[in-house]
Amino acid sequence: MNARCKKNKKALIPLLLLLTIISTHLGFAQNKPTFQTDFSAEDFSQRREIIFNKIGANALALVQGSEGTASFGIFRQSNNFYYLCGIESPHSYLLLNGKNKTSTLYLPHQNKGKDNSEGKTLSAEDADLIKQLTGVNFVKGLEFLSSDLIRSGLITPPAPILYVPLSPAEKGTDSRDQLLALQARISSDPWDGRPSREARFKGLLNERFPQFVIKDLSPILDSMRIIKSQKEIEVIRKSTKIAGLGIMEAMRSTNPGIYEYQLDAAAKYIFHVNGARGDGYASIIGGGTNASMGHYYRKTDKLNDGDLVLMDYAPDYHYYTSDVTRIWPVNGKFNKAQSALYNFVVAYRDALLKYIKPGVTSSEVLELASTDMKQYLVGKTFANPSHLKAVEKALSSTAHFQHPVGMAVHDVGNVRNIPLKPGMVFTIDPMFPIPEEQLYIRIEDVVVVTKDGVENLSDFVPSKIEDVERTIKEKGLTEFRPATLSPPHK
Repeated sequence: MNARCKKNKKALIPLLLLLTIISTHLGFAQNKPTFQTDFSAEDFSQRREIIFNKIGANALALVQGSEGTASFGIFRQSNNFYYLCGIESPHSYLLLNGKNKTSTLYLPHQNKGKDNSEGKTLSAEDADLIKQLTGVNFVKGLEFLSSDLIRSGLITPPAPILYVPLSPAEKGTDSRDQLLALQARISSDPWDGRPSREARFKGLLNERFPQFVIKDLSPILDSMRIIKSQKEIEVIRKSTKIAGLGIMEAMRSTNPGIYEYQLDAAAKYIFHVNGARGDGYASIIGGGTNASMGHYYRKTDKLNDGDLVLMDYAPDYHYYTSDVTRIWPVNGKFNKAQSALYNFVVAYRDALLKYIKPGVTSSEVLELASTDMKQYLVGKTFANPSHLKAVEKALSSTAHFQHPVGMAVHDVGNVRNIPLKPGMVFTIDPMFPIPEEQLYIRIEDVVVVTKDGVENLSDFVPSKIEDVERTIKEKGLTEFRPATLSPPHK
């Protein structure tokens, strides 16, 4: 071997060693299951302990996880199941036994072909790791669930009470109100009429184990989820940050002639580049009269000079979302009539925030804010009588104090007409329609009740006129990378 060959062979040794190390680590990474890092095993154990205390010693709680996907879509666990254990394996079950306060996860067995194709999913074979990650006592295959239910107290009556969630399970962009509305439409369709997944699960339990008296676990879970822990608030804070940054990027990308869907694209980039999985709900982006539709999602129209555009959007970030809305002028400058209307909703938002604190109710907050806004209107002028009529009617509206936010955009639980508590997260959404012009003027912020007041998590998103106009003047993503194809719907 000549000197040159020996030199080349010697140089290849470190490279081959490096490639071996890389391939080894890549192989390890592919076999490493993913698991959330926002909450500890102790956090999940504490949540399950609350359920044990609520259901009592002679009861079980059984929570069904979400089914798998039938497409190439990414699996997302149902919110309640994730809330109690963090496991993202489809077709899983969690059994909480109040008699001995033990928790058991039932998972499918390992599917090596699927793992090799998509990446490892936690399975029954990962029992030791799962117990460490979640704090559960036992991990078993699905085939053991039936026998464990029998041994829970059916052999020696009376049988324990069995709690299962009967409300529809949210996952992805779902909220319970929308899921219930969907079920109503399915039930009224004579060519469909299938039961909900929860109803079918309850029916199977009744058929196979008629000894159980089945009760609804949903109210207990709702009461837990309405009060967010500090760790949950931090995840919602991050989700709100991403939502606000997306809306601000859409502001920068706004010009007459751009399409509604292009603002959606600008925000989506911000969502994904900051670690969001996708949408917390379908974006609501309406220019001109499209904004009058509360949940307008089509986004096919061109934005016109002189109009306002409304955007309501937030991501699905680590199983939590947000709900932020802003409205701004397409041409970058509020005219006099728009300014008067816009300033009214911003002032209303600020008035509502003044009175939110622990112990007060939504009705009290609304009444005090309305009194402030009546004083605000003294000496104010509007472009025409329909504008004045709209803002005066807004003084008696209860819609300005809205819904809980958390794992779903319309999260479970209630914040209306009850004393507010620290840890409640909800939206403040001052709004009013102008039917004569088919307009809807509103902004929306996400707030959390603190021990002595309230924090506006979306306060950083421009809301004052000068801040909004300054943001619109900045260059946006759609200007750096404009669309190259003609509009698909025109």
